[in-house]
Amino acid sequence: MLKRVALYLQDAHDLRDGLDYVRYAEEKGFEAVWQAESRLVRDAIVPMAAYAAVTDEIKVGSGVINNWTRNIGLLAATYLTLDDLAPDRIICGIGAWWDPLAKNVGIERESPLTAMEETVLVMRRLLNMERVSFDGDFVHVNNIELDVVHGRREPRNVPIYIGATGPKMLQLTGRIADGVVLNYCVPPEYNHKALEQLQKGLKESGRTLDDLDRPQLVVCSVDEDGDKAIETSRELLTQYLAQQPHIAKASGVSMDVVAEIQSILGWPATHEQIMKAKHFVPDDLVHRITASGTPDEARAKVQEYMDNGATCPILYPVGGNLKVLIDTFATK
Repeated sequence: MLKRVALYLQDAHDLRDGLDYVRYAEEKGFEAVWQAESRLVRDAIVPMAAYAAVTDEIKVGSGVINNWTRNIGLLAATYLTLDDLAPDRIICGIGAWWDPLAKNVGIERESPLTAMEETVLVMRRLLNMERVSFDGDFVHVNNIELDVVHGRREPRNVPIYIGATGPKMLQLTGRIADGVVLNYCVPPEYNHKALEQLQKGLKESGRTLDDLDRPQLVVCSVDEDGDKAIETSRELLTQYLAQQPHIAKASGVSMDVVAEIQSILGWPATHEQIMKAKHFVPDDLVHRITASGTPDEARAKVQEYMDNGATCPILYPVGGNLKVLIDTFATK
């Protein structure tokens, strides 16, 4: 049995049903719930507030927001507010976003490493209740602070985790972050290279790997009918590999396969297009980069990620009965 386990929720369920899932996960010993914010479908902050309001112990994280679309003052004030709702239970997961989505809404992601570093450093200072002036390439603030008149003025315990995939972002994460959210749809052995890059950054900050939490998103489809679970994951991978080819590259997926899928899928992809293209995703890829199958098969695959350097699985449920997945990985 895993000692630590977390749940990842995106937009596949009714939001009010999500409240029930999070309460059930808390009851079953899950340590955290992470809310996605990736496609233009559901923001992370509203669900996070709802989850925090109906639970008592489970941690609530953003998995992940981007560092481009919220002014740094608003970003810090948002997490201050969440911490007011659930003190010491909020995690800020933040990532560099991705194209073409960013470009399609008018964001030019120039110098993503510099932009991320400035965001994290100023965010942390503001949540530490410091008065901050900073004139960087992307973040410009003049003599600002979180203006708490009514309530707690003490520094807030909101750890900052970076969702990092590429080597340079992993190095930056090791240098400045409290944790890394390791990506999904990668094989367990991908973590070896990721840990090497994290350690380079950690060395610069005088820390070791033990000082950095390393939860990992893992696509998880559980069904007593293992073939049914695999088919559900195949449909997700069809869409994901087409829309985020940098993940496909990290997974060792042939760019020819990605191109074939992209030639069929539009933006946003329709169910019909996914059904037409899914045969390009072979069974061995589903097994290699997701935890899909019977409960025993899914648990065994998740353990592989832990054995390869992750500290806590963040289970992304696809299809089926979500409570069955929670029961499969319950820690109590």
